[in-house]
Amino acid sequence: MKFSSKLLLCTITVLALALGFSGFYIVNYVFETSLAREAGQALDENSILCFAFETAALNVPAKYDVLQDRTIGQIASNLESGGQGSGRMLRISDEEKSILYAGDGFEADEALLELTDENTRTYRTILLNGRYYIQTGSTFHALDRVLYLETLRDVSEVFSERELGFRVYRRVTIIILILGMVIMYLISFLLTKPIRLLTRATKRMAAGDYDYRARMVSSDELGQLTLDFNHMAEALEENINKLEDEIQAREDFVGAFAHELKTPLTAIIGYADMLRSRQMDEEKSLLSANYIYKEGKRLEAMSIRLLEIMVTRHGQAQFQEVQAETLFLYLHDMFTPNESMEFIYSYDQGTVWAESNLIITVLINLLDNACKASEPGSTIEIRGRQEEKGYRFIIRDYGIGIPREELLKITKAFYMVDKSRARSRNGAGLGLALCTEILSLHNSVLEIESTPGEGTRISFVLQNQKEEGHEETDD
Repeated sequence: MKFSSKLLLCTITVLALALGFSGFYIVNYVFETSLAREAGQALDENSILCFAFETAALNVPAKYDVLQDRTIGQIASNLESGGQGSGRMLRISDEEKSILYAGDGFEADEALLELTDENTRTYRTILLNGRYYIQTGSTFHALDRVLYLETLRDVSEVFSERELGFRVYRRVTIIILILGMVIMYLISFLLTKPIRLLTRATKRMAAGDYDYRARMVSSDELGQLTLDFNHMAEALEENINKLEDEIQAREDFVGAFAHELKTPLTAIIGYADMLRSRQMDEEKSLLSANYIYKEGKRLEAMSIRLLEIMVTRHGQAQFQEVQAETLFLYLHDMFTPNESMEFIYSYDQGTVWAESNLIITVLINLLDNACKASEPGSTIEIRGRQEEKGYRFIIRDYGIGIPREELLKITKAFYMVDKSRARSRNGAGLGLALCTEILSLHNSVLEIESTPGEGTRISFVLQNQKEEGHEETDD
């Protein structure tokens, strides 16, 4: 059952119970009030009749010492007929509670008479011949006799009014329930609209439409739920996009890796097959062996870079304060034997919070790329300067440069701007990808500026001191 149907059913049930109980209470209260009023009037009428009987008995000629039964009957008959049109009925009993007179239609039993004495007035409601009466009983003195007077007052109209009240209230209740059902249906429809919109959104998202959002139609708790759902959907979409990008990146990585393996392996297999299957002169043998050696070295370099990327991505680094000067001195000692390039070093004194071996790997890769992009005899600048946000390392070459549309791609694994030039210098397109992974551990990024034909400037910034919340970890 839908939530709106449950809400409608529960509301109508509560409304029906409330109307039923309240209607019964109101109608029954009016009935009991009217019946009590009729009972009071019946008792008052009984008292008046007693007084009238006593008065009439005093006016009887004193022919006998004791009031005769026949005289009592005549007085009772006169009193009964005197109230003609009022529905009055009388019954007179003597001291022994034997009936002396009973009006026409007075068929009530003597149970009330048995309960009546000189100090008690009684009454009850009875049903006679399909009509309701209030029967009253009291004691009075007529001359020297003690008599009992009983009256019947027709109150059927009060019961009829109660039945009419119940019938009218039932009709009103049915009308109110019908109107309430219509109104509550509209209210439940409006109240559950955010839920229906959320349901539609979940179905759309389950079908793969992750950019679909639920429309916010209220500012209450359901509106807040819609807002939270949309925030959750945005986070989910972002995570799914990241997963899709990672999957695509892995597929591209595998494809590029397979392609990069195919070229050197094809050359190695081809030249090895030539060496084993035919006799060649010494020059051709050396040339074939040289090709095999060069491609093997490229495969070795590729394997080492891949291993470094995986270790960097999944491993932990040991951070400590490192003097920037020691990093530049290491580069100076390592690249000084290279007489085909001119290296210019310029740096400020300072310290960085880093893993020195990993940062040295980054700088070596950047310098190696700068050398590969430059012609022999070119100048390569290695600079370092202290800035407000940290210590900046800068590698500047004046080589072939990188086109603007390629700048966002060059940090991907196996991506090479000039594949033929890179392969001729044992490049595999993994250097900048490794640098990106290492710098991400240091909360830093590569900043690349390049102009084709004029060269490239690559820099990154390291923190001067340990960041708050950054834990020093061991390998």
